[in-house]
Amino acid sequence: MSEAHHVQHVQADASASAWRRFWERGDWWRAVLLAAVYYGVYQLLSLAVKAVFPAGGVARGVKDGALDVFIGTGLPILLGAIVLLAFAASLGWVRELFGPQPVRGRGWMWVGVAVVLVINVSALLSVDAGAAGAALIFSWLLTGLFVGLAEELLTRGFVVNLMRKAGHGEIAVALVSSAVFGALHAGNFFTSDQGLTTTATQVVYTFFFGVIMYLALRLTGRLIWPILLHASTDPTLFLFGAHPQQGNPLIIIPSISTYLVILTGAILLIVFIVSERRRTRAAVQIAPGADTAAGKPRIG
Repeated sequence: MSEAHHVQHVQADASASAWRRFWERGDWWRAVLLAAVYYGVYQLLSLAVKAVFPAGGVARGVKDGALDVFIGTGLPILLGAIVLLAFAASLGWVRELFGPQPVRGRGWMWVGVAVVLVINVSALLSVDAGAAGAALIFSWLLTGLFVGLAEELLTRGFVVNLMRKAGHGEIAVALVSSAVFGALHAGNFFTSDQGLTTTATQVVYTFFFGVIMYLALRLTGRLIWPILLHASTDPTLFLFGAHPQQGNPLIIIPSISTYLVILTGAILLIVFIVSERRRTRAAVQIAPGADTAAGKPRIG
């Protein structure tokens, strides 16, 4: 290797190390910065997709049809997920994000998972499959998988990891990851025609849905499970909203799903805060003077 090539190699390594060191320090503001940059990138990707595949064009077909949903909704999110995965690879975090969690959960956390599953199954069983059509159902399910991957990788993956790397306790981890998730949806006020009341309700809903997803992460110990749980939520509720099966008694559950999630999330958040404070006190009593700044507290 020539001296010039050696110098370039050293400089490249130093640059990569500085990049990784910056993110390895973690903290809430880096999590917010990452979320803001991702949101901007996602909006640019959405504009690019719309430019290449304009609404009403031949490629997208009929409005709200299978191809329109996949290209208009699913494709920008898929591209955003690819960007996040590339970012994780640049930091060497892929295995860390998708591997076993350092902090596990409690049995009562199943309540949130159960509520979301009941809502999603009820919504799916309340869809008029004949009216929706197999192609649209498949398109929404695939799009939901992209949504779950991108949004959970960002909030329950990166944000949680960044908070823990800075040594924050799990209460702060849960609150910040849920708040970032809710804040991402506040942008719908500017990028859609929904009003302020609808957007505010959506932000509250997504905050408490984020709390439940965080508890699912703690409970299962791996990011893949909140990804799949989230992936089953958006498509079933969207399909139900567009093609409800009239006369189905299960229709009541997805109809009030927003309020069920908010109520469940609020109750579980209170229980979590109380439980986490007890766990932290017990850990300190068992190992006084232990270093809790490592961001990896142990379950007592």
